[in-house]
Amino acid sequence: MATSDLIGYSAKFRAVLDRIDMVAPVDSAVLVQGETGTGKEVIAQAIHQASPRRQNRFVAVNCAAIPSTLLESELFGHERGAFTGAVAQTVGRFQAADGGTLFLDEIGDLPLELQPKLLRVLQEKQVERLGSGRPFQVDVRIIAATNQDLWRMVQERKFRADLYYRLNVFPITLPPLRERKCDISLLVEHFVQKFAKQQCKSIKCIPDEVMELLKDHDWPGNIRELQNVIERAVIMTTGPVLDLQATEIRTQNTEFVPIRTLADAERAHIIAMLRESNWVVGGRYGAAAQLGLPRTTLVAMMLRHRIARETLEDRKVNSDRPFTAEPGTHLYHHLEERLAG
Repeated sequence: MATSDLIGYSAKFRAVLDRIDMVAPVDSAVLVQGETGTGKEVIAQAIHQASPRRQNRFVAVNCAAIPSTLLESELFGHERGAFTGAVAQTVGRFQAADGGTLFLDEIGDLPLELQPKLLRVLQEKQVERLGSGRPFQVDVRIIAATNQDLWRMVQERKFRADLYYRLNVFPITLPPLRERKCDISLLVEHFVQKFAKQQCKSIKCIPDEVMELLKDHDWPGNIRELQNVIERAVIMTTGPVLDLQATEIRTQNTEFVPIRTLADAERAHIIAMLRESNWVVGGRYGAAAQLGLPRTTLVAMMLRHRIARETLEDRKVNSDRPFTAEPGTHLYHHLEERLAG
């Protein structure tokens, strides 16, 4: 994907395109930062396609999607017999990207114990497979991405400062969609034609009132959310005019709840983190970890604020709202058991 294929003419997006043009010809590390859904991997691919490495592979790895026990082998490879189940030699992502670009998505979720090993590879340009004492050279351009505040993580000792400086040679910050509203019409037209073609439909018109509705939305999920809304609309449209009324624009809060007290703010923040983690409370990527709290503390706070994820039965009545349970009810007594599930 070349920069000419990227959609948008707002000032903030043009500034991103200018930075891509600056950094693409050189081999410096790039750190792409932005909210979830802003298109960080698309930008990484554009940098690769505009670079002298475009003829070689673009290899992507999501550091949050691979268990920490397997991530080292995934990145660096392993020899046969290196560990139980290693029945054959495996090429890691660094070796697979040799001569090309390695995209490290969600770099903020890289385990601390793996960070010095990644730093050494970036400094020495050598990879050593698990179970092997022989390093070999790799020529890889690194692009990392995150939706987290890495500098704050460095200050909190959750991310190594030396690795941060190694990755943050050339930062690119992607603006959220709410800050580039003038690009929405172009994106909508692009997605309508894309999905109409996939579904063998002919949609010739996007009503002005539909476009205004789309422009008025804040898009907390950014371009990914917009894309999903348009795909649903195209599926439900039966004629040549896009029918947005047949689908739903999701918002972070389906009803407005004014925040007047510290308790209101705390409740709203907990709900936001739970939604971001898909209502996973515990674990490495759960809401408790994102909030910097023990799981039991978060559960206690959810009980205090009477917050829980809906069941299928609740959803029929409450739509997208988190349900609340009154103290003394049978549902309230089983709330913690449901949260644990």
